[in-house]
Amino acid sequence: MATSAACVRISSFHYNNNNFSKLCFFRTLDNSSSMLERLLCSSSLHHFLSHKTKLSSLPRNYLYPFRRPLAVISHRPIHPYKVVAMAERTPASTSHSRNKHTNRLAAEHSPYLLQHAHNPVDWFAWGEEAFAEARKRDVPIFLSKLWKPLILSSNTSVQQVDREERPDVDKVYMTYVQALYGGGGWPLSVFLSPDLKPLMGGTYFPPEDKYGRPGFKTILRKVKDAWDKKRDMLAQSGAFAIEQLSEALSASASSNKLPDELPQNALRLCAEQLSKSYDSRFGGFGSAPKFPRPVEIQMMLYHSKKLEDTGKSGEASEGQKMVLFTLQCMAKGGIHDHVGGGFHRYSVDERWHVPHFEKMLYDQGQLANVYLDAFSLTKDVFYSYICRDILDYLRRDMIGPGGEIFSAEDADSAETEGATRKKEGAFYVWTSKEVEDILGEHAILFKEHYYLKPTGNCDLSRMSDPHNEFKGKNVLIELNDSSASASKLGMPLEKYLNILGECRRKLFDVRSKRPRPHLDDKVIVSWNGLVISSFARASKILKSEAESAIFNFPVVGSDRKEYTEVAESAASFIRRHLYDEQTHRLQHSFRNGPSKAPGFLDDYAFLISGLLDLYEFGSGTKWLVWAIELQNTQDELFLDREGGGYFNTTGEDPSVLLRVKEDHDGAEPSGNSVSVINLVRLASIVAGSKSDYYRQNAEHSLAVFETRLKDMAMAVPLMCCAADMLSVPSRKHVVLVGHKSSVDFENMLAAAHASYDLNKTVIHIDPADTEEMDFWEEHNSNNASMARNNFSADKVVALVCQNFSCSPPVTDPISLENLLLEKPSSTA
Repeated sequence: MATSAACVRISSFHYNNNNFSKLCFFRTLDNSSSMLERLLCSSSLHHFLSHKTKLSSLPRNYLYPFRRPLAVISHRPIHPYKVVAMAERTPASTSHSRNKHTNRLAAEHSPYLLQHAHNPVDWFAWGEEAFAEARKRDVPIFLSKLWKPLILSSNTSVQQVDREERPDVDKVYMTYVQALYGGGGWPLSVFLSPDLKPLMGGTYFPPEDKYGRPGFKTILRKVKDAWDKKRDMLAQSGAFAIEQLSEALSASASSNKLPDELPQNALRLCAEQLSKSYDSRFGGFGSAPKFPRPVEIQMMLYHSKKLEDTGKSGEASEGQKMVLFTLQCMAKGGIHDHVGGGFHRYSVDERWHVPHFEKMLYDQGQLANVYLDAFSLTKDVFYSYICRDILDYLRRDMIGPGGEIFSAEDADSAETEGATRKKEGAFYVWTSKEVEDILGEHAILFKEHYYLKPTGNCDLSRMSDPHNEFKGKNVLIELNDSSASASKLGMPLEKYLNILGECRRKLFDVRSKRPRPHLDDKVIVSWNGLVISSFARASKILKSEAESAIFNFPVVGSDRKEYTEVAESAASFIRRHLYDEQTHRLQHSFRNGPSKAPGFLDDYAFLISGLLDLYEFGSGTKWLVWAIELQNTQDELFLDREGGGYFNTTGEDPSVLLRVKEDHDGAEPSGNSVSVINLVRLASIVAGSKSDYYRQNAEHSLAVFETRLKDMAMAVPLMCCAADMLSVPSRKHVVLVGHKSSVDFENMLAAAHASYDLNKTVIHIDPADTEEMDFWEEHNSNNASMARNNFSADKVVALVCQNFSCSPPVTDPISLENLLLEKPSSTA
């Protein structure tokens, strides 16, 4: 297919293994595709502007682009020269113009869309009104996601999309850009035909031409020219792109299950690949910018446990050391909010020091869980403290009046009340003088501990602050060991930690009076599911903390039972406001009412996972009943019964052109990975044909991603765990029988969860509860019989079952813990 002189392609920074590759520039000079092909092969162009445009030149509030695999490997890749496209990635504008103009977005509920309600642009929200307008005027659509335009003309119909509210729309056009360039990022800007086929796409377009690259005004002129003169070619290229992507991303399994040896091989390969990218100096996998990717930590811990169980303790120890050191470095770094709790989105440097200060709910939920896992393995209260720190931040700042848990806090805020300009991190950073005035006699100790300096401390890496935005400011980071510092001062460690805690509380009180970053109070089902899981798990796992453990601010010493209440309240909010009891369907999000978007695969999968944790960690069977209902609906809406695997959307919205089978475990796990684990867990809870059905769906789903597990295991770490869980010959069952209102029951349940083991199912039954017994009679009569036969009115009885036999009953927590610590081979 011929290309046009009006077409420009500028490749983006490609984010690969946390490294940014060189910027390349290509321009077609005539209507021959061979010219572009020659340019694509020209190595001399690979150095164009590479010395001018570096990662350090990007502003801190830019959402860094990423490189990630497509959801399923395509055997017919899209060729860049066959699809007309434009892409550019340069610094986002930091200006925030304000005027009295109001557009259609003022009627929306999304906080993101409302930020654009006063742009002097006639924005439409994604929907039929905008599509009809484009058809009526016969103009292309400009689709913007996380982008603040400087100029737009009447030659396009313009739309804004909140990618958190409509991830399905974002997925279509982000996948299009990724397919063309091997990478993507936000902001995302795409030109569409009136029938929504992509014409051209990229990320940020600067306002003016610069360094020989076209600015947005130039691009608009070229789009208009191409639309007027080469419309048929554009339409064909857009249709071609969607056709290829649709074929690639809806791949079917060639068999109904994975080869027998693949799960273990994939797990080993993933661990090996991650180990090669491990940063032994500062922790983490890969180099700067450093993103916390909890799925990597989950996989490494899971793999280490497998090695230990098979007698390979040396190898297990090496993997575990990597993970624990990474968690320590993250917790001590500036990516962790030492004053208020929780974690920021990522650090721009290799030392986890200077972050992009945004806080996302999905990070908090996943990180709380991996710190819980680390505590389960080590019993070191350092990790339980960080978990409590995250959960207490959420309880204090991110929970609404109905128990709903909000989505995010922005990175930017005003430095002073009434200031019109916002700055990155203004809420979080400190001058040395401020700290001295607030802390008085303890200022020297605090400043030494957190590396505070009069000139500012963002000097540990050349990447931390390349534009001197934080000159004279400090981001707290712990470089010194507390025990060594206390000893140096001749002070008991407990006193030293108490002083630090009181200092943090004083700084918190002062910080609370600053202008706060914007709170995104949207409620997203999938992200709430992740956090429901972490609160539920913490309620029992933290029972293993030593009774003498003392925690300092920002941990407020909450009762573990309160964590259960938070989890149940969040689940109840979703059931009341985002679940239809008649259709058994979810809506995706809530703000001033449910959003228009239906629930997506991640909403079902992540919520089901959270509900299973709610049940297994002590709440009632009503959550288990709901989880089974949701799994039935998920299978009805998303399961490819012929080809295997789950699509991310229902396919019912004609404006969403692609149904993707997502597998990439990135900042959030993929819906397919979580779904397989859910199916394994459900299959171990119910019995008979329903159990078989769950296992068969799990096996068929994994078979879709066989190539990825073989060749690119590092892209799917949680799926590697899921595959291994499914391959375990006999999952361990812990069955507790007794009155649930008793203290003994709480202690036995905590003992059941005291040791780290993801291949374990915990069932608890009160035979005196008729509703519970009815549930088990229907779904697993063996459990009902076991409960009746082992019930004692004055004690809680525990049995550990595996390989078709059960241990003798035990009635005290220590005996149960010891039983669960036995190697799998001796449990039967």
